[in-house]
Amino acid sequence: MAGVYYYDGSWTTEEPKVVGPMDHAFWLGSVIFDGARAIRGHAPDLDRHAARAVASARAMLMKPTKTPEEIASLCREGIRRMGPEAELYVRPMFFIRKGLGAARPDPDSTDFILAIYDSPLPKWAGFSAVMAPFRRPTPEMAPTDAKAACLYPNGARASAFAATQGADNAVMCDAMGHVAEFASANLWFAKDGRLVTPAINHTFLNGITRQRVLSLFRENGVAVEERTVKPAELETADEIFSTGNYAKVQPCTRYNGRDMQIGRFATQARELYWRWMEAGEKVV
Repeated sequence: MAGVYYYDGSWTTEEPKVVGPMDHAFWLGSVIFDGARAIRGHAPDLDRHAARAVASARAMLMKPTKTPEEIASLCREGIRRMGPEAELYVRPMFFIRKGLGAARPDPDSTDFILAIYDSPLPKWAGFSAVMAPFRRPTPEMAPTDAKAACLYPNGARASAFAATQGADNAVMCDAMGHVAEFASANLWFAKDGRLVTPAINHTFLNGITRQRVLSLFRENGVAVEERTVKPAELETADEIFSTGNYAKVQPCTRYNGRDMQIGRFATQARELYWRWMEAGEKVV
């Protein structure tokens, strides 16, 4: 895929090869990333993604080598390099090169790289999902306050399980058995006209797109319940949908074998988000 990459003061259109088998990031997974989007010149909430990248790095015992403002500026430059009509994934990353002893990361060896590449938005067509047996960890089990690469293999296991069941995505519970999110996005559902999303309990990320959609709903007079959600509630939900950076808003049209319609809340979430995004200033 076409892309541009920034590392060590230079831009390239070829992926830089930056780690080896003795690097801490390669060996022990000391990597954080953030995922922003550029959509035909717009870069929604880019500053918040840049700030989260720095916060994640600090949570993973790193010493960030870029400020949020520097990251956002580099992202904007890279987006401009890809042109005004591109649909892009924007991925700033921090990683650790050296360890202190066998395992502890050396903060002074923190490095930075940025990847910006073609990633067309999924069509507004819906996806299928099933409940997976894998759960999100609690904060004392894993660095759940960071967008850390080491958290994602468990979500990948859930996604792989879903594929064996003929589904596109998986719902994951937290350690207590309550609904947390989809394997790759935040989860919302509606029942009898009431819109619900799981309350943030630090077992999964409070997504930036989730936060934006939540504020847009409330600004437009739509009440949203943030609370504990039992798995059984999804079985009788009138609609289920996701929010996340990759696809923004997507309806779930089949859950645990039950066909579902694209509902009014998912449709409204998408319309509100796009209206807000397109009203914002363009990067390109």
